[in-house]
Amino acid sequence: MRLVFAGTPEVAVPALDALLASDRHEVAAVVTRPDARAGRGRHLVPSPVAQRAEEEGIEVLKPRRPRDEDFLARLREIGPDCCPVVAYGALLPRVALDVPPRGWVNLHFSLLPAWRGAAPVQHALLAGDEVTGATTFLIEEGLDSGPYYGVVTEEVRPSDTSGDLLTRLAFAGAGLLAATMDGIEDGTLKAVPQPEEGVSVAPKITVEDARLDWAAPALRVDRVVRACTPAPGAWTEFRGERLKVRSLALAPDADAPGPGELAVGKKSVHVGTGSHAVALDWVQAQGKKPMRATDWARGVRIEPGERLI
Repeated sequence: MRLVFAGTPEVAVPALDALLASDRHEVAAVVTRPDARAGRGRHLVPSPVAQRAEEEGIEVLKPRRPRDEDFLARLREIGPDCCPVVAYGALLPRVALDVPPRGWVNLHFSLLPAWRGAAPVQHALLAGDEVTGATTFLIEEGLDSGPYYGVVTEEVRPSDTSGDLLTRLAFAGAGLLAATMDGIEDGTLKAVPQPEEGVSVAPKITVEDARLDWAAPALRVDRVVRACTPAPGAWTEFRGERLKVRSLALAPDADAPGPGELAVGKKSVHVGTGSHAVALDWVQAQGKKPMRATDWARGVRIEPGERLI
């Protein structure tokens, strides 16, 4: 099939690579979000998908909005049979959805209908899901509600961050998306409606969502840290300044200070929660690089009774 691939972040690149490696399909163009400012100089930088496409000499379309007439006219000129999508980052209007005769097919990083929305992996970790996965489905105007083609499953490991889990799903999902394109082309794969039961939503995780509540049980604190790593980053406050908590460990056998209270040993930094203590592993003070929690505690000279809030 003649394809136009839509995607933006690094997590979409494995799927693009899988389609480029296929001898059954032609990636005629790529659709991605406009260049964004990044780095200290705040220079405009193309998306990871745009960079990968440019390496292969593939045409890159960067509409400000997918309903822009110039973009739609070019899409019609290219004439894709189907448009595979991975984390494109913009809602597709009906006028765009109607261009390819076999539709736009999204790779979504959950087992639909669970965790429809922008942050499925983060919400799976927050909920303590033991198994998650990826789903390919035909995009409709509803929120991730279209009929689905196939799924792959992935076990959630106890130490997984959202970054860890999303990386594994990106590669497993790349194979699923390529197989879905094969099945659509040869007619062996038909989309079936999603189950009506088990629907849950996964809105974007905000910075405020990532603030740690030390009165919550230790298991909840651990889930928030893992779900918000690497972005937006779990955080708390110490002496009026933000402190990011990049990793920690459950420490049920440690002496349990009050919620948020710090207990510093020679080789450990424990924090009280609503249940038992957790041990800080890596933290990042405001304006500093990440460091071991023990090095941070030694540098700030924590006083007895001080706490994180």
